Amino acid sequence: MSTRFLFTNGVFSSSFDTPSITTFLETHSGAYTTTRTHNNGELLLFWDRHLKRLSNSLQILLNSNPHLLFGHQYSGFSSLSSSMNWDSFIRRRVNGAMRNALSFAIEGRNSSEELSISTLVGGKSEELKGVQGRIEEETIDRVLDVYVHIGTYVPPVFGVEGNAARLAVVGCRRDCAEAKYSDWARLRKPLELLRPPSATELLLSDNGDQILEGTITNFFVVRFKDHTKDDEKNINNEGDLHSYELQTAPVKDGVLPGVIRELVIEICLRKGIAVQEVSPSWSERNSWEEAFVTSSLRLLQHVETIQAPQSWTSVGSKSWKEVKWLKKHFKGSPGMITSLIQGEIMKSTALEGYPLALLRL
Repeated sequence: MSTRFLFTNGVFSSSFDTPSITTFLETHSGAYTTTRTHNNGELLLFWDRHLKRLSNSLQILLNSNPHLLFGHQYSGFSSLSSSMNWDSFIRRRVNGAMRNALSFAIEGRNSSEELSISTLVGGKSEELKGVQGRIEEETIDRVLDVYVHIGTYVPPVFGVEGNAARLAVVGCRRDCAEAKYSDWARLRKPLELLRPPSATELLLSDNGDQILEGTITNFFVVRFKDHTKDDEKNINNEGDLHSYELQTAPVKDGVLPGVIRELVIEICLRKGIAVQEVSPSWSERNSWEEAFVTSSLRLLQHVETIQAPQSWTSVGSKSWKEVKWLKKHFKGSPGMITSLIQGEIMKSTALEGYPLALLRL
């Protein structure tokens, strides 16, 4: 059987020509979210959070960047119904589409694999022709398609040598970063010219110093609260969670409010680890004790190295070979704070995992 499946409004498309998820996103405009199954296909991870984020992204695109939802053929419409319950709408349409998709795809999964599931809500601009005045829910139902793309995924083992992230700072923030939209898969392609061969993820920055996020991840650093104090005091406080602080760029600076990002912040606040929503500064990298990135597939991945251009003007180069790089190294294994947060995330998978059996009813 094929390892990829595509459903449009709950209807199965031929598996013989199902594109990769990257190709699908590059060719279909819309708001989307990606999650995966867990525990041998038993649970769908953080599904309620993903539905909420999908609803938020859809509303942001409709109100501020509708061309990212309807494509570049979009010619505009009047206004949206103010009484629309978008959370309810998304839950109804997406869960309906997912029932058919999961019932079909789960049968073709090997026991060692999980399912990666991307749900995209895209607009049909041709359906808007002739629509006058306010758009109510029945019209919204007609002009929005729900796509479910399913593939297989083998989660990497956390902390194992070779599974660490190696990052490179290469480009500026994306537009409308507070929404997750598919056009970004196409728009980020030019950044690949500056990807060093060893880099597993690219980081974004507007000035080469304040680091915002990765192209497909959120970025975090761990450091001692008072990094100006002498090293001896830091060593003595190594086992004290209250001695550390976590830094990650705030959403207002131009980053995606990732599902796992939100969960990490909640965990830190619950555990008494200080959180500073401030963009980590490359010029202060010597104070960074640990770093990690988060995404809905990998969940949390510790960072082994970060490299950045010696001169930010070199990001206009045509190849990574033309750039002089500075590199920051971390310990080969995950640090104490990174490991603690990862452990808490795994506990949350049981608490917030949505049983697939319920979606298939």
